[in-house]
Amino acid sequence: MSAVKTEIGTRSPLDPTRRSADLAILYEHPAWFEKVFAELDRRGIDYVKLHAPEHFFDLDSSERPWPVLFNRMSPSAWRREHGSGLFYTLSYLGHLESLGTRVVNGSKAFRHELSKALQLSLLRSLDLPFPKSRVIHEPEQAPAAARGLRYPVVVKPNIGGSGAGVVRFDRPEDLRRAVDDHQLALGFDHVGLVQEFIPARGSFITRVETLNGRYLYGIRVHLSGQTFDLCPADICQTTAGQDLTAPGCVVEASKAGLRVEGYQPPAEVIRAVESIARAAGIDVGGIEYLVDDRDGQIYYYDVNALSNFVADAPTVVGFDPFVRLVDFLEETIDVARR
Repeated sequence: MSAVKTEIGTRSPLDPTRRSADLAILYEHPAWFEKVFAELDRRGIDYVKLHAPEHFFDLDSSERPWPVLFNRMSPSAWRREHGSGLFYTLSYLGHLESLGTRVVNGSKAFRHELSKALQLSLLRSLDLPFPKSRVIHEPEQAPAAARGLRYPVVVKPNIGGSGAGVVRFDRPEDLRRAVDDHQLALGFDHVGLVQEFIPARGSFITRVETLNGRYLYGIRVHLSGQTFDLCPADICQTTAGQDLTAPGCVVEASKAGLRVEGYQPPAEVIRAVESIARAAGIDVGGIEYLVDDRDGQIYYYDVNALSNFVADAPTVVGFDPFVRLVDFLEETIDVARR
């Protein structure tokens, strides 16, 4: 059976070409999910692509259009002039769930994807350590919110995406100057976090990927100290300096100075990460943490319901996670069709 690869943007959700498919994939970025599509094609799985910036849906529909929808909407869409699709996607996922569609990374997961503040509240509820943080909704609130925090601090947009918009301030007067000069931006929803900056022991952070609530693999990302933009799929060197550009870096440009290596986290970290993923309703996603160089304390700081996977994963972690992802999608389709 050859795969159905229908592109659907503004067609009605009642279009019969959609109903014949087993799977729909809602996505925004044009390049990030080519490996998923390629693996689906290789297996002959019927699916349709729903390009979020062009998509709309019909609330009169009372039948689920597909057994399974895989949500691949990115919170960083606002950086590509597609921010209107973020809260639209929340509505769409809720509508599909009300019809009985099995949504992979559904509305609960996407709510956490869209709010760093909600992510930290989740970590608090699980009694897991995270950097001391205050939530603000006006830049002018930042200096007061930072009182009592240990400097340096960072100000983060609540809706981020690969470290977008994160700014570090080493002194209170630097933060005050940024506010007075109208240089502090809080991002798409105008909500931000004022957070203690944690110096990473070994100058690396660790990202742990999960699938179906279970550990998939871990990587260490070695930092250059010059960027907070840490999308692992953009990292194009191994720790030995091997270029992963062909066929590794499938997303945009390489990040100069960043290196990556496979890593097996401690068992207690794996248990914590799995509990985060389950509590957030994340079917496939990554959780990031670091170790404070000052006292050795682990801090979890980012919960991601969007995983592009590390560049050239067979080289870095020893297997192709896209194969396991599509295994999971096939199993999910089988269950949803019963």
